[in-house]
Amino acid sequence: MAKDHMCVSLVPLFNHLDETDQRVIHMLVTHHIKEKGELIFTPTSADQLVIVARGSLKVYQLSANGKEQVLRVIEPGGYEGEKQLFGVRNELLFGEALEKTEVCVLKQRDFTQLLLDYPQLSLKLLEINAQKMLKVEQQARFLMMEKVDERLATYLLDLAKVAESDQVVLPMKMKELALFLGTTPETLSRKLKRFEEKLWIRRNKRTVWLLDQDQLADL
Repeated sequence: MAKDHMCVSLVPLFNHLDETDQRVIHMLVTHHIKEKGELIFTPTSADQLVIVARGSLKVYQLSANGKEQVLRVIEPGGYEGEKQLFGVRNELLFGEALEKTEVCVLKQRDFTQLLLDYPQLSLKLLEINAQKMLKVEQQARFLMMEKVDERLATYLLDLAKVAESDQVVLPMKMKELALFLGTTPETLSRKLKRFEEKLWIRRNKRTVWLLDQDQLADL
């Protein structure tokens, strides 16, 4: 299988290894195709690392009243489940395909052996986990803001900062983004329309141009 078809070559955790080592790891993974709406993992799933090769999945938890709270969207090259590989039980998280999605699964016992064979993976894993924790803290900061306008403006400004550009692409569909920001798709659409009417942004589907970052920051 060509290197560009090896899901491990998409993942920052593994793509710094040479191609020979990547092929060794690739032989350990199993491939699965999931249709839109299918669950990829649940709190009762076996301990495993799930890598997205194509498509996307949302990671969410359920509130006490059964409402979904989307924590993140995993796109090609992203993965979920590294904590379970170190013995931390998944008691809350669900993973659901947002579209037809191909995932590669690496079992705990194989991952443990990889850490012994490639000790540099441990340092890389710590680095990536730190980045994921920053995103979790970012969402917690959004949800502490009382107004949806504030959450949306902060989110757009953060995207622009990361992209180093006034033009950004929303990484989630409206429904998932609304859940991420703690609101409804209808409210999110109204807020985006309001931002457009005030000429703070311009939007074409999931592409957004930030026309007045000062006004957004003032929110």
